[in-house]
Amino acid sequence: MDDVMQNETEAEAPKPSPEQERKAQLAAKAPILTGSGAILRSLEMLGIKDVFGLPGGAIMPFYDELMSADKIRHILVRHEQGAGHAAEGYAASSGKLGVAIATSGPGATNLVTAIADAHMDSVPLLAITGQVFSHSMGTDAFQEVDISGVTMPITKHSFLVTKPEEIPGVIAAAVHIATTGRPGPVLVDVTKDAQQNSAPFIWPPEIDLPGYHPVTKANAKQVQVAAEMIAAAKKPVLYVGGGTIRADAHKELAAFANKVGAPVVTTLMARGAFPDSSPLNLGMPGMHGTVPAVLALQESDLLVVLGARFDDRVTGKPSEFAPLAQVIHVDIDPAEIGKIRHAEVPIVGDVKDVLGDLLSAFNKASKTSTPDYSSWWERLNFLQEQYPLGFDEPDDGLLSPQWVIQKIGEMSGPEAVYAAGVGQHQMWSAQFIKYERPNAWLNSGGAGTMGYSVPAAMGAKVAQPDRLVWAIDGDGCFQMTNQELATCTINNIPIKVAIINNSSLGMVRQWQSLFYDGRHSFTDLDTGHGTAMVPDFVKLAEAYGALGIRVRTKEEVEPAIKLAIETNDRPVVIDFIVSKDSMVWPMVPQGVGNSQVEYARDHAPEWDDE
Repeated sequence: MDDVMQNETEAEAPKPSPEQERKAQLAAKAPILTGSGAILRSLEMLGIKDVFGLPGGAIMPFYDELMSADKIRHILVRHEQGAGHAAEGYAASSGKLGVAIATSGPGATNLVTAIADAHMDSVPLLAITGQVFSHSMGTDAFQEVDISGVTMPITKHSFLVTKPEEIPGVIAAAVHIATTGRPGPVLVDVTKDAQQNSAPFIWPPEIDLPGYHPVTKANAKQVQVAAEMIAAAKKPVLYVGGGTIRADAHKELAAFANKVGAPVVTTLMARGAFPDSSPLNLGMPGMHGTVPAVLALQESDLLVVLGARFDDRVTGKPSEFAPLAQVIHVDIDPAEIGKIRHAEVPIVGDVKDVLGDLLSAFNKASKTSTPDYSSWWERLNFLQEQYPLGFDEPDDGLLSPQWVIQKIGEMSGPEAVYAAGVGQHQMWSAQFIKYERPNAWLNSGGAGTMGYSVPAAMGAKVAQPDRLVWAIDGDGCFQMTNQELATCTINNIPIKVAIINNSSLGMVRQWQSLFYDGRHSFTDLDTGHGTAMVPDFVKLAEAYGALGIRVRTKEEVEPAIKLAIETNDRPVVIDFIVSKDSMVWPMVPQGVGNSQVEYARDHAPEWDDE
């Protein structure tokens, strides 16, 4: 009887499917690697050349593997936030994926700011973090933080890996998600036991991402309708956002804009997407945009929105933004279309591809309806002549920060890379440096992260070693991540740092001056003119092995910049002592319509009521 039952059981045992047999054969032939080895090998197979990180207990197995790597350069940062921003700068300057590595707990949470930053600005970033042993998860183990949960709202996706066999597929999927569609950060959290245990390394892995299918090709009918609207418009504006740069669509934009002949405005994130030297470029719109760019949007009858998201810093009060304009909105992320402003023609697709299709459709549409923008350009030319971008010299005898930044741009040229911190110096850098190419301007646009500049410049220099790279920073921002100067010195990354030292948290001080009756509450940093100068930035630079220069007078500016450009054996820090009373103009006060733009304090341009 027992024999009969045994035979029946054997007969009922399911046979492996052909797919299962195929996988078993692959596993039998595959090399056996530890999970750590699998992470390293996966990164190598995906073409990763540079990573930024800092080791700790939960990521030590991977670092042990990394020690013997010869295809990947690891740069040891001094703070995990620095690793994240360096990976961002690497990605934003080159278009490649940036990679940051950290341990569990505080190491991982120190990455959060950079991850949020990358999420807001659509930067392709892979964050790899160690996690405590899988059997310890949920016990409040030492340095345990649920980082995949923490980062879920600020990543495109986050993975938790507990088994070594999962690693190749997860790493490949993470890179795919980060670099396709709308780029962004992806986090891979790997438990310590998954790093230590072994499994067959099967490559290429199968990537199964149900529901993730970015649309790149636009609907032809929508493109045709858009082209006809552009041909029929009287006051069109091409409203260009950072998505155009992420899509590598600058050539297609130039071809389309020059054919159409409509004015172009480039947002803070899109500076360089369209050359400043073009007569079609009205400059930057928004809170600190040029008057012609701001009013062009307000008076427009058609906005052609390319990879932009109607950010509040551009629109001001949304209900009063471009009140007469119909909207054609092109974006690869369908969630952005209609989020802030209804689009008469929504076009989901890759800006690069859409612009090519739109050009062809416009060529056909303009044969039957030839656009005439002459009266529109007459108005815009008047605004450009009447309200040119400029600045007043400070009356306290100190350096003009705008002039200093302008000189840096003039002497360094359009092939350089400029990474700015956040605040007044960021706006002046966007305004007074001329950008002729994409990826030359790096900044924290959406998140507004102080401390971005130095590590981002470091990452950019690693990605683009032959380019001149400037970190244009404030005395407040610089003190958040200046420890990465040590990383630069030790790893021979000769960035140039220009500290626009107004001895204060400048943008907050400006708002206090304008909206809080000059009550400068806790914005004095005591770093500049007439203060204790703590810290002394020149001594700080020297302590980190950098060349430190202090500039107080106009005559010293150009020689200092020249010396910085010529010094390539170490980082350079120039402490420019500037006036704290200089303000960013033009300005649209927060919460009001863009029609209330002020060219200078208490000076609003004439509004066209037509």
